Amino acid sequence: MPNYRRAWTPGGTYFFTVNLWRRKNSALLLDHIDVLRDAIRWTRNRYPFLIHGWVVLPDHMHCILTLPEQDADYALRWRLIKAQFSKNIDDDEWRLASRQMRGERGIWQRRYWEHLILHEQDFVAHMNYVHFNPVKHGLVARVCDWPYSTFHRLVQSGVYPRDWACKADPVANYHD
Repeated sequence: MPNYRRAWTPGGTYFFTVNLWRRKNSALLLDHIDVLRDAIRWTRNRYPFLIHGWVVLPDHMHCILTLPEQDADYALRWRLIKAQFSKNIDDDEWRLASRQMRGERGIWQRRYWEHLILHEQDFVAHMNYVHFNPVKHGLVARVCDWPYSTFHRLVQSGVYPRDWACKADPVANYHD
């Protein structure tokens, strides 16, 4: 196994990708969107963080969060979000023997992807990526048509126009 090192920066702003373990043909996150929202809210009440952007797709989610100034423990937050979600949905999924031995559910991939946002251009590019993701995956034709996204809140606050990414060249800063 590679010696993967995470970036731990107190007060840092991070981009995350969090996946279900068995992604194929799963809409678990959307089927239980209220449970996921409650898990996020429950965790934020105990260990605060600022949400800049978030999108939930059927089998994974992306978000950009900022931690409090003296806090770098995003791992605790993800562990709590995943645990709260898992304990509040039916325990009927198939699990590997190794997961059963550890007392783990068969819902989430153990790891997640994090990226420390380095500067404003990096922030904008990742915000665009988050909000464009449902279009990228062919779930909707327009960003504004996907309901499980902070895009709508950001339109209301004037960050994005409602028709953002609906033109021929949708995202100038988009990256894959």
